[in-house]
Amino acid sequence: MHDTPQLLPIAAPNAIEEKSLAIIDAEVPEPRPFAGRQWEIVRRLIHTTADFEMLDLVRFSHGAVEAGLAALAAGATIVTDTEMARCAIPARRLTPLGATVRCLLNDPDVVAAATRANGTRAAAAMDAALATIPGPLIFAIGNAPTALLRLLKHLDAGGTPPACVIGMPVGFVNAAESKALLMTRADVPWIVISGRKGGSALAGATVNALAIMLLRERERESVKE
Repeated sequence: MHDTPQLLPIAAPNAIEEKSLAIIDAEVPEPRPFAGRQWEIVRRLIHTTADFEMLDLVRFSHGAVEAGLAALAAGATIVTDTEMARCAIPARRLTPLGATVRCLLNDPDVVAAATRANGTRAAAAMDAALATIPGPLIFAIGNAPTALLRLLKHLDAGGTPPACVIGMPVGFVNAAESKALLMTRADVPWIVISGRKGGSALAGATVNALAIMLLRERERESVKE
C-alpha cells in the first residue's frame, strides 16, 4: 500500500505563491549561488518550472538587473517573441509603472516581410520593433533563436542597444548557441538561461520578477513619505 499524500491546507492564491517561494528558500539554503535581486529572479524561475537546475543555468551580465529595473522605471516597452510570453506578463504589473508589452509576431507587415525574406516571423518582428517602437526597450525572448540572432546582428551593425535582453530561447537548433553568443557581449545588459532550456514562460517570469521588485520598492518609498 502507498502512503496517502499529505496536502498542505492552503487555498488562497497569494498564500500558495508565498508558500512555494518559502519552500524554494528552504531547499536552497544559504550561502546560495545568487543573492539579492538576482536571487529573486532565479527563485521565480525555479517557481515557474519547479526546476532547480536553474541554479546552474542562469547567467547575468554585470548590472543587468539594475538596467532592467531602470528601463521599467522609465516606462519601457517589453518586446516579446511570442504571444505566449506577452500573455505571461500581466498589465496589472506594468500599468502602474507606465510600461507596456508588445508582440509583433502577427503584425501583417511583419508576416509580409518574413515571407519576402523567406525567414522567420520572429526575426522580422525584431526588425519591426527596433524600427518602430521608441525606447527604452526590453526584449524578452523565450522561444525563437532567430529572434535573438537578429538582435545580435543589429548590434553588430552598430545599432542602438536595447536597455536589456532577456535571452531564453528553448530548443535544439541554435538555442544554446545564440545564448552563448549573447553572453559574449559587453555592449548590452543581458539575463540568460544557458544551454537548451528556456521558454516563453521563463522569459515572462523574468520580466514579472523585475516588475514585482520595482513595485515593492516604490511601495516602500511611498510608505516612508
